Amino acid sequence: MLKSTIAPMLSTLYPQKLFPVQLASFCSALPRSPPTVRQNASTNIPTLETPCYKLPPASAYVHLPFCRKRCHYCDFPILALGSSSTETADDDPRISNYINLLIREMEATQTNFNQHPPLETVFFGGGTPSLVPPRLVAKVLDTLRSKFGLCLDAEISMEMDPGTFDAKKLKELMGLGVNRVSLGVQAFQEELLKACGRAHGIDEVHEAIEIINSCGVGNWSLDLISSLPHQTQEMWEESLKLTVEANPNHVSVYDLQVEKDTKFGSLYIPGEFPLPNDTQSAKFYRMASKKLSEANYGHYEVSSYSKSGFECKHNYTYWINKPFYAFGLGSASYINGTRYSRPKKLKDYTDYVKNLEGGLVDLSQEGDDVDEWEMAMDIVMLSLRTSKGLNLKSFGDDFGSEVVVELCKVYEPYMRSGHVVFLDDERREIKEDEFSSLVLDDEKLENEIGFIRLSDPDGFLLSNELISLAFGVIDP
Repeated sequence: MLKSTIAPMLSTLYPQKLFPVQLASFCSALPRSPPTVRQNASTNIPTLETPCYKLPPASAYVHLPFCRKRCHYCDFPILALGSSSTETADDDPRISNYINLLIREMEATQTNFNQHPPLETVFFGGGTPSLVPPRLVAKVLDTLRSKFGLCLDAEISMEMDPGTFDAKKLKELMGLGVNRVSLGVQAFQEELLKACGRAHGIDEVHEAIEIINSCGVGNWSLDLISSLPHQTQEMWEESLKLTVEANPNHVSVYDLQVEKDTKFGSLYIPGEFPLPNDTQSAKFYRMASKKLSEANYGHYEVSSYSKSGFECKHNYTYWINKPFYAFGLGSASYINGTRYSRPKKLKDYTDYVKNLEGGLVDLSQEGDDVDEWEMAMDIVMLSLRTSKGLNLKSFGDDFGSEVVVELCKVYEPYMRSGHVVFLDDERREIKEDEFSSLVLDDEKLENEIGFIRLSDPDGFLLSNELISLAFGVIDP
């Protein structure tokens, strides 16, 4: 995984604590999953009066930190098993001991909700979760099912790397309920895979794609990285072409983030050769948007493309700021408006689980102070990452019409430059001449503008700056 994803490593993106605020109207305007059958628990029916952060989580992230070796760009909490570890390493005590610890954490977690919906999504991230034997994955799923309930049609995703699974293992995982695969390809060039420190080669990439297709996986994603050292436009175009030919349902495209505590961080300076500069990185992004859109992949989030109906339901939990559980080394949950991070070192995580079992950790407590503007900034940041954008009517109901009017005004120059798009309540684009008349009347501006979204690709490319402008309006 890369840090540009909105994954449960949210401690890297957020303060450790975010406090609750009344968000009833905002949450009621968000798309909800259809009702599903609950196993082993009763259904909690939210009302319009229930703030979003107060709802019991219906998603769970599970961190399985094992890798054959650490990639040169990775600063996530992992446990390197060694390059000799393969899909047949079923008896590695490091894996089984960790799984037992993980299950202890799940079982000791106190929800303190009177009623609890079944989990609608489960995401096994890492690390390389496909290194974990299916029998141990089964133990984790059984624990989640008995502790929280699991929808019969839950989306259960697993990150998998080429060379860590065969058809037998994949079919076993599918038999357990894994119905979405996220394949970490990253590049289709042997030299780039080696330069990244990836444990697999190009032959294993093609073999993994063939296995996924032969096993009939109906929902799978392919991950790519742009802006790698020595990566050329021709290499990137080839990777996009081969991705389209592989025909995944979903594609994730991440721009390389060089972190200081990684091998890349010690070797390279962002923007300097052999890394591409900002102009070259923007060309990579524009090319991905163009090529994937032409192949009928909808660009529904800054880094995410999918065919119709195959958007990642689990990741959408993060983007609409809904609560979620997280379990395992280094993960961060979001419950009752508060984010809780687990330790990133195994010894510290082991102590954390012991304290949880001893009642010394309360994951259901609320913060004493309410910082609504911090929550407002979260909503803006996450919403503007998506093609749906920010729902201004709901946002105004929760945080005031004044901030909505000021957001529209601060984005006016960027609407004229084509980076920001204003839409009415029916999602019809408001053109420049129409906006010119609205901006003269605050009441009309508030009533007529329904959504703000960033344009694709230019607005998305400028997302950091545009989101910072919004922060200046919300908390001047």
